[in-house]
Amino acid sequence: MKTFTYLLGFSIMATSLLSCSDSNGKADGYGNFEATEITISAENNGKLMQFTINEGDKLKKDQLIGYIDTIPLALKREQLHVSKAVISSKSKGVLSQINVLNAKLRTANTNKTRIENLIKDNAGTQKQLDDVQGEIDVARQQIRSVEIQNAPVVNELKSIDVQVKQIDDQIQKSKIVNPVNGTVLTKYAEPNEITAFSKPLYKIADLSVMQLRVYVSETQLANLKIGQEVTVKIDDADAMKSYKGNISWIASEAEFTPKIIQTKEERVALVYALKIDVENDGSLKIGMPAEMWISIE
Repeated sequence: MKTFTYLLGFSIMATSLLSCSDSNGKADGYGNFEATEITISAENNGKLMQFTINEGDKLKKDQLIGYIDTIPLALKREQLHVSKAVISSKSKGVLSQINVLNAKLRTANTNKTRIENLIKDNAGTQKQLDDVQGEIDVARQQIRSVEIQNAPVVNELKSIDVQVKQIDDQIQKSKIVNPVNGTVLTKYAEPNEITAFSKPLYKIADLSVMQLRVYVSETQLANLKIGQEVTVKIDDADAMKSYKGNISWIASEAEFTPKIIQTKEERVALVYALKIDVENDGSLKIGMPAEMWISIE
């Protein structure tokens, strides 16, 4: 009787342990942490005069971290200003001619008005009016001729203005301004190096919120939705460390199971990827493996 009771008790304990293992011993998804990495490249050519960052530095958005040599651009801009001054002096002579012709045209229009009034009073002749009208026509033609001669000068001045704006833009882009809040992951250049347009300078990522990419089967997908809170676990010294996460993205199409991923159901050939946002306390790193648990009892 005692032997029977002992066996019965052992059977109940074993069943309880197996049941607990089946419900809580296996995660609902496995994956690795990732973050959106941005590679910042040079926007101009020249010597890297200043570049004060190191890997691991936390940078703020719009923070000035260095600049590329702008002396050649400044000299070119000064040369354009001198050229503009020379061309403007030529244009002033043409504009003075136009001013003289405009004054002549105003005088002719005044005389025309006077002669028209004299004709109304029978004190003027049609010939006088025709002569004044001829002077007006000649003055207008002369003004148009001078304006045509001055057009290339005006266009050249506009061209110089455009070139100056381009140089100002290049000088502005010589400043290396950090575009986002984040942590420097990799540094590709050092001060005093010669850099070129589109050459990578450093890589940065916002590590304050990490994304865990996991893969789940179609049967699990029915229990998941965007915004849902789940539990994320990582390996710790003595036990698993838990975090709260929220599902931010679920793939709309299935894909074949990646070889490095083990799903809850090993026979499933097609899985769906999803991302879970997890606030980083400093322990989470890019590439770190983690587990997703839909519910924890």
